[in-house]
Amino acid sequence: MSAELDGIRVLIVTSNTGVERDELLLPRDQLRALGAHVTHAAVEEIDVHTFRHDLIPSEPVRPDMALSDIDPGTFDVVVIPGGTVNADKLRTNGPARELVRSLIAADRPIAAICHGPWLLVDAEVVKGKTLTSYPSLRTDLINAGAMWVDEPVVRSDAEGWTLITSRKPDDLPDFVDAIAAEFSVRTS
Repeated sequence: MSAELDGIRVLIVTSNTGVERDELLLPRDQLRALGAHVTHAAVEEIDVHTFRHDLIPSEPVRPDMALSDIDPGTFDVVVIPGGTVNADKLRTNGPARELVRSLIAADRPIAAICHGPWLLVDAEVVKGKTLTSYPSLRTDLINAGAMWVDEPVVRSDAEGWTLITSRKPDDLPDFVDAIAAEFSVRTS
């Protein structure tokens, strides 16, 4: 196991259904392989139903804890996977929106992929940011005051906090690399 991210505490936040399988499991496993301590929190501490391409059911994943049990001060970065249903449920979840705001206030980076930025729209934190997402979110993000671009990964430091975004599962290698690079910069 690599120690590149040794000591970095990553929080992955999901709802309990509609999570894009690869956007949950690949960052979790790859960041762990780099030495990060990764915790998966879901709205409830029950199995999370994952899907491939929003439509094909995949294996359930047991979260490590419930969203209500999170102490935001114990994490260095939050990762928000996509999945249309997952993101739609998270965006209407008050504790998820508050978690995002508290992490930003604590100068913690946020990384969101695919439909994950929907949570950021409803947390009202994307104004002035440049980001990417699944293309169907473009109008929502622009209407919320963000600048949307079609690139595999985008890092934005505008508005005093760091946001890393990607478009879709095909971008996962770039997404995970950008998260890892964020901490190699911060720790060097």
